[in-house]
Amino acid sequence: MMRFLLIAAAVIAIYFLPAGLKNYGIYIVTLWSVYVIAGMGLNLTVGYAGQISLGQAAFWGIGAYTTAIALKAGLPFLAALPLAALLCFGVGLLLGFPALRVQHHYLAFATLGFNILVYLVLRNEDWLTGGSFGINNIAEPTLLGWRISRPLDFFQFTWIATVAMGVLMALLLRSPWGRAFAALRDNPIRAESVGIDTTFYTLLAFAIGAAYAGVAGAFFACLVGFIEPAPFGVNTSLSMLLMVIAGGSGRFFGPAIGAMIVVLIPEWLRFAAEWYLAIFGVMIVVMMVWLPGGILSLPERLRGAK
Repeated sequence: MMRFLLIAAAVIAIYFLPAGLKNYGIYIVTLWSVYVIAGMGLNLTVGYAGQISLGQAAFWGIGAYTTAIALKAGLPFLAALPLAALLCFGVGLLLGFPALRVQHHYLAFATLGFNILVYLVLRNEDWLTGGSFGINNIAEPTLLGWRISRPLDFFQFTWIATVAMGVLMALLLRSPWGRAFAALRDNPIRAESVGIDTTFYTLLAFAIGAAYAGVAGAFFACLVGFIEPAPFGVNTSLSMLLMVIAGGSGRFFGPAIGAMIVVLIPEWLRFAAEWYLAIFGVMIVVMMVWLPGGILSLPERLRGAK
């Protein structure tokens, strides 16, 4: 009960926290929230199901472009959002098939190739994506006739969606599906021997993880108002994987902590001018050496040191 009250207090505090920030600060916090949604999906695929993926940014891009195109076509945001999620779910299902045949670094290369393919499509198919010029003037989301135009309102809208996606993920992980994902991660052969359909759950891990990235992409498109291929390249996929690992792979709150590391800490280090990326890189290396299980493994590390 105490844990639930602490989580509820944190959720409410974050909802009101950006009220005292300027527009750029609100933008950064909103971007963090978007990354948390994408990170929850990747954490399911990598941390809970044990499947390596370097293609999360591709699904993020598919969700963003689907939303932008749908809004340009006159669809409301609440119609574009599930459309983006469903499309990513379907593509994620297809991407899961290589995971049935290859594992570990081979699967990483397969998903990496997928990310590169999607990036090339976004950059070269001008008739659909606008190519290098992208899609601009993306409409602000409208909810029951109310246009969400103020940065603070959009953050609160995004944060509510983030919490809702978190609740759905928690319910999933506490269900028999969640236990099946854990069994698939720990020992696929044993999981199959006790009757778990490893094919089904491998595909489902990729599909649900991709759908979460699609939802994140929908909010990202409306956040920035202009999208072009650059944010959806391999570098972003690597950042998202770093986010999951640094926060704590296979831990529920790992993506939230990891997104702080990837999104917020570089901003806080900008006082170091041109050295801020070097400092950030050193921090990540030191943390991974000392805490290979991520930030959320710190209590275990401290207990083990006693």
